[in-house]
Amino acid sequence: MNSMSEAPAAERPAGLRERKKARTRAAIREHALRLFREQGYHATTVEQIAEAAEVSPSTFFRYFPTKEDVVLQDDLDVLGTQAFEAQPAGLSPIAAFRAAAAGIFSTLTPEELARFRETTALTLTVPEVRARALDEFARTIDEIAAAVARRTGRAPDDFAVRNLAGALIGVIMAAAMPWSEQPAADLAGRIDAALAHLEAGLPL
Repeated sequence: MNSMSEAPAAERPAGLRERKKARTRAAIREHALRLFREQGYHATTVEQIAEAAEVSPSTFFRYFPTKEDVVLQDDLDVLGTQAFEAQPAGLSPIAAFRAAAAGIFSTLTPEELARFRETTALTLTVPEVRARALDEFARTIDEIAAAVARRTGRAPDDFAVRNLAGALIGVIMAAAMPWSEQPAADLAGRIDAALAHLEAGLPL
């Protein structure tokens, strides 16, 4: 018998698999960051991270292509895109991006904020992570450009669309980079101020 009541049961295995994958990914990242804190980034191997997370090294690489990616890749990109696309159509792309970023930061737990600050610090201070971050920035610009294109009805490779996406990433980087000179706890505030400055046309 093929009834509608059977549909949820058919969908459950896929949902369980996705939740298990999300838990595995989170466990790998959690143990990696803990080991980085305890013994330093360079002294920590992928094998140690995999052992702590109770997975094989090959499983680690299925979730994170490199050790640097365990620092750089999180769920904020996906959440950010979803929050951006949920903003009212009347907002400009920059205003919508700023509202989305503020909304995400407001929902993060203290532990998640601490982890965000921690990974930002690693990105700025570990040369290998900083170098790998260039690839992540390029990927993020592509994703933002695609989201802006959907919002504005323009093509993702439109010069103005990509320029705007690059500007958004640029001001966020500028706000985050003077790590040793600014209070770490105010990173979210600095990012919002950077986006507000961009929204205002970058006046001096």
